Amino acid sequence: MAPVELKKSPETTMAASTVVTTVTHGASSILPSRTALAVSSRRFSSFSPSRLDFSNLRRRVNAPSPRRLVVRAARTESAGVKLGARAPNFELPEPLTGNLWKLEDFELYPSLLVMFICNHCPFVIHLKKDIVKLCNFYMKKGLAVVAISSNSVVTHPQDGPEFMAEDAKVFKYPFPYLYDESQEVAREFGAVCTPEFFLYKKDGRRPFELVYHGQFDDSRPSSNSPVTGRDLSLAIDLSLSCQPIPSNQKPSVGCSIKWHPETKS
Repeated sequence: MAPVELKKSPETTMAASTVVTTVTHGASSILPSRTALAVSSRRFSSFSPSRLDFSNLRRRVNAPSPRRLVVRAARTESAGVKLGARAPNFELPEPLTGNLWKLEDFELYPSLLVMFICNHCPFVIHLKKDIVKLCNFYMKKGLAVVAISSNSVVTHPQDGPEFMAEDAKVFKYPFPYLYDESQEVAREFGAVCTPEFFLYKKDGRRPFELVYHGQFDDSRPSSNSPVTGRDLSLAIDLSLSCQPIPSNQKPSVGCSIKWHPETKS
């Protein structure tokens, strides 16, 4: 993945509401200022991803009898992850290409943006086109970007890998969009909502450390505030130019990650 441009215990703001639903069984240091981003010319030329088969993840048409599932969902605020925390290791598939991506694949980059998103969430949909623009812009300046979907396909099949691949193609994602089927990666990062943004900075041989865990901007689906990407873009600018990022960061707000439901007999 070539560098490109603008193109992990969490808390919720509202108590989770419980919904009972019936579903069928299925499915190196950064150079300063103007010369800082010469590193952006590096590419993952030696990356040889594995090919994966997602056919077994498709929804079953002729399924057994329905089960009652308890699904917990709520509007949620990102919180609980300390700045300075190291980026957790991960190894996840990319439904669009079948490639397998790991944290180490981004080691050549000075900064890494990890986004937890999904297909259906209105908060994500509200920002989706602008997320692509922002990523396209900063990836050309040396930022590495990866998006992850951890939603349960049992309760939200529209967030499954086949639909993820379609979404990535339609919106022309310049970053890999990875599928966290077990939801372990989301738990490791401390992710709780979509969208949720984790910006990491790498100093030399030191591991990626969290420097920003906040919102995209003040815009929300129900507000009249324009989408600007101001908060996140400012953090990226500061990270890429080796400047400190203020610790007073507004949390991201969105739909809660759709955790696998509890099964009731």
